[in-house]
Amino acid sequence: MIKFDNITKSFEGKTVLHGISGIFEPGRANLIIGTSGTGKSVLLKCMVGLMKPDDGVVLYDGRDFTHATHFVQREIRRDIGMLFQGAALFDSMSVERNVMFPLDILTEMPKDEKLDRVNFILKRVGLENANNLMPSELSGGMKKRVGIARALVNNSKYLYCDEPNSGLDPQTSILIDSLIKEITEEFNITTVVVTHDMNSVMEIGDYIIYMYQGRKLWEGNKAEILDAEVPELHDFIYANKLVQALREEQDLKKNG
Repeated sequence: MIKFDNITKSFEGKTVLHGISGIFEPGRANLIIGTSGTGKSVLLKCMVGLMKPDDGVVLYDGRDFTHATHFVQREIRRDIGMLFQGAALFDSMSVERNVMFPLDILTEMPKDEKLDRVNFILKRVGLENANNLMPSELSGGMKKRVGIARALVNNSKYLYCDEPNSGLDPQTSILIDSLIKEITEEFNITTVVVTHDMNSVMEIGDYIIYMYQGRKLWEGNKAEILDAEVPELHDFIYANKLVQALREEQDLKKNG
């Protein structure tokens, strides 16, 4: 479980996070949604330690991460996996070496055990025959799968996904959403997804925080979001649906 309380952050006198609080529980997909520039990424960076909040605290299963010593923070970070927006694979490394990288730097596991773990997690994400491929040989969806495998290879307890469907077509986006949801439930991971994709919200949104101009305006689940009485959230939902409808219309014309 990840608990964050009163997270506040300012830059040059401008407050970009206004006392954000919430609880992300294991075994469910926890989403942070909102338009660009609303503070989603800053909140994410505060949660993983890339930024220190001006006020507030982040707790990982009761462990104070924000005010912890460097040693304690390092121990908690060992349990954190991260899927970056562009997958962020090492271009000069094969799929196998990319996925093995966290094991190389975080563990003293023997080489054969590392390889067993890599093969297990690659099979789980549907890439059991991709060990020797290079990133340049992968599709966008395959790169995201490799990124997920790398994030989980060290038995991560917490998984952060930053815009996991960025740059993907709608069909591949659905597959990535489904994979994230399946892995979250199967391994009982506390998963946090930062997104502005309403398709993802309606597919996997077990718990959702909607942010607007640095404030949390709403929280709930995918079954409740369409009935939320928050004008800004209604505008966000409508804009996303409109974009999706336009995409579908364009696809129909292309395939016409």
